[in-house]
Amino acid sequence: MSPTTKWTRRLRGAGTVAALAALLGGGALAMPSAQADAARAPAGGRAPAGGRLTDLVNPFIGTENEGNTYPGAAVPFGMVQLSPDTGHNTGYDHSDTHIRGFSAVHLSGVGCGLGGDLPTLPTTGDVTETDYAKYAAEFSHDDESASPGRYRVGLKGGIEAELTATARTGVQRYTFPASAKANVLLNAGQSLHKTVRTKVEILDHRTVRTSITGSGFCQDTRPYTLHTLTRFDRPFTTSGTWKGAAVTEGAQQTSAGEERTGAFVRFDTTKDRTVEATTAISYVDASGAARNLRAEGGRSYDRVAGAARAAWEERLGDVRARGGSETVRRTFYSSLYRSFLAPNIGSDVDGRYTGWDQKTHRAKGFTYYQNWSLWDTYRTQAQLLALLAPRESRDMALSVLKIDVQSGWLPKWGYGTVETNIMTGDPVTPFLTNAYQQGLLKGYEEKAYRALKKNADGVPPADSAPVGREANKEYLAEGFAPYVKGRPHAKPGDSDYDHGASATLEYALSDAMLGTMARELGHDADARRYAARAQNYRKIFDNSTGFFRARDASGAFAGPADPAKSEGFHEGTSWQYQWLVPQDIPGMVDLIGGKRTATDRLDSFFAYEQLLKDPAKTAREVWVNGPYDYYNADKYNPQNEPDLIAPYTYLSTGQPWKTTDVVHAALTLFTDAPTGMTGNDDLGTMSAWNVLSSIGVFPVQPGTDTWGLSTPVFDRVDLRLDRRYYPRGALTVKAPGTSDSRRYIRAARVDGVAHEATYLTTDDIRDARELSFTVGEKPSEWGTSEGAAPPVVR
Repeated sequence: MSPTTKWTRRLRGAGTVAALAALLGGGALAMPSAQADAARAPAGGRAPAGGRLTDLVNPFIGTENEGNTYPGAAVPFGMVQLSPDTGHNTGYDHSDTHIRGFSAVHLSGVGCGLGGDLPTLPTTGDVTETDYAKYAAEFSHDDESASPGRYRVGLKGGIEAELTATARTGVQRYTFPASAKANVLLNAGQSLHKTVRTKVEILDHRTVRTSITGSGFCQDTRPYTLHTLTRFDRPFTTSGTWKGAAVTEGAQQTSAGEERTGAFVRFDTTKDRTVEATTAISYVDASGAARNLRAEGGRSYDRVAGAARAAWEERLGDVRARGGSETVRRTFYSSLYRSFLAPNIGSDVDGRYTGWDQKTHRAKGFTYYQNWSLWDTYRTQAQLLALLAPRESRDMALSVLKIDVQSGWLPKWGYGTVETNIMTGDPVTPFLTNAYQQGLLKGYEEKAYRALKKNADGVPPADSAPVGREANKEYLAEGFAPYVKGRPHAKPGDSDYDHGASATLEYALSDAMLGTMARELGHDADARRYAARAQNYRKIFDNSTGFFRARDASGAFAGPADPAKSEGFHEGTSWQYQWLVPQDIPGMVDLIGGKRTATDRLDSFFAYEQLLKDPAKTAREVWVNGPYDYYNADKYNPQNEPDLIAPYTYLSTGQPWKTTDVVHAALTLFTDAPTGMTGNDDLGTMSAWNVLSSIGVFPVQPGTDTWGLSTPVFDRVDLRLDRRYYPRGALTVKAPGTSDSRRYIRAARVDGVAHEATYLTTDDIRDARELSFTVGEKPSEWGTSEGAAPPVVR
């Protein structure tokens, strides 16, 4: 079957194939070429009843209890995320009852306010209020729905709002009651962050342009600017602008610093009750927004919504899961959906983007991406995308390398065109070494290595925005990052000195991964140096307590000796960070007293005996204490990143069945309700954990090519893989009869050959067609032999 025929059949009812490519906006989201299409092998399995995988996705999961997801419209990795804001600091909260507007930019699961630019709201009557907290519209969940690429809600007063999106535009359809004063308010001066400067222009009877400069993510950051252009499908009868509380009908432009600004446009809907509008955005300039609008705008709401749904069907179709309950399938595909929401396209349709030097550049031969929650995503989501979206993952890695070229340093937590310096450690190293190990940096290996070496061996200068490895001077001299309580921050964002103990562990982890890359590239002296530094986790081990502890600038242990009340660990305690030595679990086990001590401590950490009696209750009442309760605990916290790998530690202590017990208990925290997210999603991090753990293949050593194994929750999962990176084009994972009671691996086979190791490598995945598990009701000897555990990273 030709590529065109195949796509036409898949997209029946969504418009023409050419229209889909245009609507999605090129780059990573364009219709594949014949070569790209041929690279994708057919997937097995069947769509759910009703025929669409998108029917299994619930975008409202995580919109309550600080999951901080958004229910609005986006396409995979799109620049635009058009979604309602209700007053929650990150956008939408399911417990709220009023919508302030539908804004163009959101990030899934962030912990602080970010984005929310240009909230747009339909109203009727005179425009008297300019504060969106006051003119917000009441709504009910009974009259609200969402699916991938689409959102609708009925607002009190009889207005219906519908949203959809392309890569760089958001499309709104508003159906008003019969009224001579049907308005659309475009609020430039209020966002989810600090608004620094705005400009609003009504260009003609159908078009509004804005420029919005904002700042802030948890703390003040350097500002970024977003340019928007909104085009309505018919002329408005009148319009005006506002500044502060003053509304001026007939005014065509306004501007301000931090004061509220915006525009209103009015339609007569006494006969024609529907108004459609398309908003294009650009992080470059106004002409970039105009080009994006010309390229991706001009289509009806229905055509755009159909194309968005088709894009999500294609993306979700890379994973076909059979078996499992309806709830498990819904949570799984909803998590898979959220895993593809970020990073986001940052370049315009002509390839231009704003670099971190705040200059305009042009991406040639790749799509430029932005939004890097690396402290979170390097542990799960980066690996999932490398497996299921390697073309996009390669472009993402190249985008990170461009940041180094244009700003002088690699990022830590980047938003749009700026560094925020949120979180600590050195997350960019395992992110990029993962890309290298997955074969995504071919032709760029040495360039990436040079950037990583500079980052690992230095500290950014005082006049640059990034903090990098802020405590590297002391770490390189003494082997640890000191914990300096109350030290003033040299730059906006977080400081490694506030979290010296966890920073030490994360530096050491990164050194291990970089050392492997150095050795494989022939940099032997560097490899030995980084391998030695990978052992620096030992420098903060306190023999008197048997746990890691922070050290102050003098080298003395600091903070309480009680490991549950320890200081110097970022969003966690010593109990929780003791397992963050994936490069050398055997060495860590020896350090704390051997396997017996380690397994006893793991059992206590996971409340294992209670877990066996009631997994779900243990997960909810023993492990979880609240979405932001990171400290003063001696138990597993499945809601936050430092513990994501911890359940897989049992693979290295000779009890792999306990990994399955803990993982399956943690999976009960994911449900198909608004509260069904465990912690902040952090740009797909927790969602990717759910997806990978449900499949039974998990990156236990982030930054390497090692994938730990546990029992899948599905009888069968068919993965469709890109043949350019995975020549077989597919991998099937089977576990016939798997269930809550039959959850233990009795045997594993790779293409019919017995597999005793508790891990696979990326080469194993490339070469294999099938990974199959025999499961039973009781633990077995599988994975307990000498050499079965994941290897030490050397």
